[in-house]
Formats: sequence, C-alpha cells, structure tokens
Amino acid sequence: MSKKPIVLGIESSCDETAAAIVTENSQNQPVALSNVVSSQTNVHKEFGGVVPELAARSHLEKIDLITKKAIEDSGIKIGDIDAVASTAGPGLVVCLSVGLSFGKAFANSLNKPFIAINHLEGHALSPKLNSNLDYPYLLLLISGGHSQYLVVEGLNKYKRIGTTIDDALGEAFDKTAKLIGVEFPGGPQIEKLAEKGNKERFVLPKPIFNRGGCNLSFAGLKTAILKISKEIKNEQDKFDIAASFQNTIEQIMYKKTNMAFDEYEKINNSDNNIFVIAGGVAANKKLREMFKKICNERNFKSIFPPIELCGDNAAMIGLVGLEKYKLGLLDKLNFPAKPRWQLDESAIFLKGAGVKI
Repeated sequence: MSKKPIVLGIESSCDETAAAIVTENSQNQPVALSNVVSSQTNVHKEFGGVVPELAARSHLEKIDLITKKAIEDSGIKIGDIDAVASTAGPGLVVCLSVGLSFGKAFANSLNKPFIAINHLEGHALSPKLNSNLDYPYLLLLISGGHSQYLVVEGLNKYKRIGTTIDDALGEAFDKTAKLIGVEFPGGPQIEKLAEKGNKERFVLPKPIFNRGGCNLSFAGLKTAILKISKEIKNEQDKFDIAASFQNTIEQIMYKKTNMAFDEYEKINNSDNNIFVIAGGVAANKKLREMFKKICNERNFKSIFPPIELCGDNAAMIGLVGLEKYKLGLLDKLNFPAKPRWQLDESAIFLKGAGVKI
C-alpha cells in the first residue's frame, strides 16, 4: 500500500499560534492526526483587543514548541512529513511573517515542498475534516475580520456574491461586547448574556436590510449600541442589549441568507444544494439553529465545521496544503506575506472580504 501524504500545517495570522499534522485515511478522506492551538487571550485582555506587536512576539515564543507538540501528538516522525503549509494571508503582517518564515525554514531544512495558504480558504474547506463535502456549494464565511457569501466551485475557484460593506459580523459582536463592558474576547459571550435578556426591549437598526442584495452592513448597528450603552444602569440592561443585538443579527442573517440562496440557485444547476457555514461566528449556537431552519425551508443541506475548527486553527491550513500538494500546487520560498488576500480576486476589494483586523 502506498504511503499517504502527510502535511504539517502552521497558522499565525492573528492571535492564535497553531500547528497540525494532516493526512488521509484508507478512504482517501482528510484527517487531522493532531491539532494544537495556543490562544493569546491573556496577552491582549488588558488592552481590550489584539495588539499586533505583542501577538507577533507571542508567536515567536511559542511556534517552535507548538510545532513540536503537534508532531509528537500525531505519532509521526519529522522525516515522515511530505510538505509544509503555512498561512500567508490575510492577516496581521507581523503575525503572518512569523508562521510563514518558520514554515519556509522548516520545509527548507527537510528539503520538502512549501505551500502558501490563504487563511480564508482554510475556513472554506474546513468541513472536509468532518464530513463528505463535494463541490459546488454555497459558503457563508463569518468571523472577526470577514463576512461573505461565496460560491465554491473547487479549490482556488470562488465567486463572491455578497460581503459586508463595512464591519465584519464577528467584529460587530466583539465591539458590542466591549461597549457594554464585557471583557475581551467578548463576542462569544454575547450569546450567553442574551439568554438572560429581553430580545424585544430595544429596536435596533438593520442596515441595507431591504436593499443591496445579499451584501451586509453592521456599522450602523454598532453605532446604535454605542448610544444605548450610555444608558446602562444594571446587569439586566446589559442582558437586554445583548438579547436585542443577537435577535437583530438573526433577522438580518435570515433575510440575507435567503437572498444568497436565490443568487446561488441562479448560478448552480444542480439539485444538490449545500450550504456551508464556517469561521469563528459559526460557533454561535443560536445562529446555527437559524441557519438549519432556513436550510430546511429551502431544501438545502447545512454543513458546519466542528466547534473546535470554527476558530483559527492549523488543521484547516494543513487540509488545504494536502489538497494542493496532491495537485502539485507548490510555492517558492520567496512567497510574500499578503495582509490582503481575497478568495475571489476578481471581486472589488472590501474590508470584510479579504483582510483580518
């Protein structure tokens, strides 16, 4: 039996240092033999957000140890690695440079191929690690720095049909949390606070709700939260703001996703409609329930990555590296860090389509 390819994945685009070993099982399906992620929450908590220079320093301190642990946890030997894949963008350039340089040096020392990975493509393909996923499919990529609907026709083949024109969805969650006094990272806590609140108390704006196709906008919603937050008098006020915000987001995403389905059905001739929701915000349970409801109504199959693969991780980077390695899509060691890197490079650049902040 021929040896299955083994790829080391490395991720350092923002505030997670991660390494993973990815290969295939006997059915030729990708599997992660290890996936080690070190978060920098404690590093940035006192500043209320990610400080790029501190993030880069933390990556430098940890990346060697994290990679060693990923190799040890996988049960393989360094010599078994066939290729090294590192995130090259989008992201914070000082952070990207750490993982990118480390990956290049690692590949060069082993005399193995190097593969530069688009972080967003990692999210786009991440459900392949837990489900049988065939092209084409409609993708909603929602995280702290990007929010967009894309038609995924294959590896390196993306057509954007909608994106945010200002803030990303994850950014809106994080900033709302900060405005009501929730410690960084506050976005994931909004859902928990919302469970204790009255979702009908505050009527919040829904920007470009009835126009703009399946494009999104959250800046106006954030501004409304800013005004309301000045009147907070007790914990219940915080709960009610969180509940009203979560409810408004659900209404926006319900309508815009239906519009995205309409666009996708015009493009896709297949009856096998698949909707993939990936990225950090895909871990929001209430949103997951809402997306499943839409899919049932519209005869789409919903697919999510496992919760542990929604946030930034290296298993998804190794996965894309594996796909590219099998096709011979390799890169030179002078491949640059790309802070801005869209999946659909023919689309007009917008903040939430190809940059992490």
